[in-house]
Amino acid sequence: MEIMRYAIQINDRGPDSEAVTCGYEFIKAALACGHEVILVFFYHDGVMNAFSDSNALMTGPDWSALAERGIELLVCTAASERRGALGDAQTFRAGFKPGGLGSWVDACLKADRTLVFGVPREA
Repeated sequence: MEIMRYAIQINDRGPDSEAVTCGYEFIKAALACGHEVILVFFYHDGVMNAFSDSNALMTGPDWSALAERGIELLVCTAASERRGALGDAQTFRAGFKPGGLGSWVDACLKADRTLVFGVPREA
C-alpha cells in the first residue's frame, strides 16, 4: 500500500457539525492506516474549533490529541479576526497555532491529496 500525504481544511464549526466530525474521523482513519497528515487548516467558520467552549470540549472532536501526535493544527488569523475572535496562540485551545493561507498553499503543494470538509461561509 502506498503511503499518502494529506492536507485537510476544516470550514465548519463543531461539535455538532457533520463536516467537522467527518474530517476528524477521516484524519484518525488515515493515521491508523499509516498515512500522513501534513496540516489541518481551520478556515472560515472552522476557526471557531480552536477556541475554548466547555460544551465543545466535552462532546466535540479532540483536536488537541491530534496535535499531541505531531499533527499541525493551523488557524487562519484573518478568518478569526473577521469573526471577532483574537487570532493569537494565547486564546486558542491546546495544540492550535495561528497562521495564514501561505502555509495552507504550501501544505497543498506537498500533499498527495487535499480534502476540504464543510462549506465556506463568510462572516
